[in-house]
Amino acid sequence: MESFTLTRIEMSCLLLSLTGVSPQKPLNILQEAWTKFHHDEVRSGTTLPAFLSTDIPPILHKIIKGGTVKGLSLGEIAALGHLIEYSNLSVTAMQNWVKRDFKEYLGSPKAGKKYSFNQAALLFMIDDLKSALDFESIRQLFQLLFLMPERDDDDLIEPAQMYSSYAGLFEEIKSNPVLHTQRIGGRDLHKNTWKDSSLARATEGILTRLNHLSKTQREMVQNALLVAAISVQTCYFQSLAKQYFNAVLFLDF
Repeated sequence: MESFTLTRIEMSCLLLSLTGVSPQKPLNILQEAWTKFHHDEVRSGTTLPAFLSTDIPPILHKIIKGGTVKGLSLGEIAALGHLIEYSNLSVTAMQNWVKRDFKEYLGSPKAGKKYSFNQAALLFMIDDLKSALDFESIRQLFQLLFLMPERDDDDLIEPAQMYSSYAGLFEEIKSNPVLHTQRIGGRDLHKNTWKDSSLARATEGILTRLNHLSKTQREMVQNALLVAAISVQTCYFQSLAKQYFNAVLFLDF
């Protein structure tokens, strides 16, 4: 069956919609994500067989039916993680993060017996960041962004908003040839400061929404966004390399 695939920006929109922050309905987000791969079926009126041949995990069925989703189990977060392009999130890895590596942030579910959407965003962020950083570095980054783990009201930026922001930045990198082929390669980032780089300037729209933060705090968020976006780019190249390697093995006949 065909897999249901979401970009990180679509997944972040889904999380924000489920929290009630976004006016867009979760079902509309899923419909748009599915439709972009099925324009021919929409034009020919054959969407029903196409949708029936799509693998839909139970958590999406619940969202599609309009059920109330106030939190997510680790299994549901893993199911959503499998939908994200270039991602390899697993329940086993998340259990280790929850019980050991990031226990201070994830050890206690914050939505009853389930994990909050911000905690789900943290898990997605860890999966992205680990492509470029070790766990100690990720913990240090979290400490700078989210301050005291037991509190949510002191975050410089909420995890779901952070995930959405760097997901949007990654989409801009993909769609902008200058960022994609030149600036992300490192020439700008090897300067004494990132402030003048094309990649850094791409974050300015995000930072304008954080005018409640001090200049130093905004710079901290900006640097973290750049680290996260480049980490996702690393995920992309790792996924691409694995695809080519598998193709080489398969086509050896």
